[in-house]
Amino acid sequence: MKTLLLAIVLGATRLHAQPEGIWQGYDGEWRHVSEQLVALAEATPPDKFSWRPAAGVRSMSEVYMHIAIANFGLLSVTGPKMPADITSPNLENSVTSKPEVIDWLKRSLDAVKTARAALKPEDLQRKVKIHGTDATVDGIYLRIIVHANEHMGQLVAYARMNGIVPPWSKTSAG
Repeated sequence: MKTLLLAIVLGATRLHAQPEGIWQGYDGEWRHVSEQLVALAEATPPDKFSWRPAAGVRSMSEVYMHIAIANFGLLSVTGPKMPADITSPNLENSVTSKPEVIDWLKRSLDAVKTARAALKPEDLQRKVKIHGTDATVDGIYLRIIVHANEHMGQLVAYARMNGIVPPWSKTSAG
């Protein structure tokens, strides 16, 4: 029965074009979530970047900036330096325009991609400290991708609450 169920599920996935990057390891999954984050940001009207579901909850621009700042911050634990233009602790709240937010987002996504591509397999097991806890470089990269996907879900919900259809939902099962 399990085999039949698995065959049905896998067969159904073949009926739809698979999104780029799926099933292709960390780099493919990073490419996938990066493309979706940028596509959703670009599909969002500028006036919706200030929208928030309730008082005290991050706005759309704040979620995107949170992702960007976290990418740079977590990446810095593994070695690369924080960008010199991160000069304010309030960047998440002060960068709000669509073009600026997308620029920060793209820069952070590219920084993760570039830094990860430069690693050798043994580098992933290097020990690092984060918030007083022992971790590995591989563990930090896993946290980066999980964090990006977590907030992707949040942003999809925000978008749909505003009548915005994620671009990939219009064209595939991704």
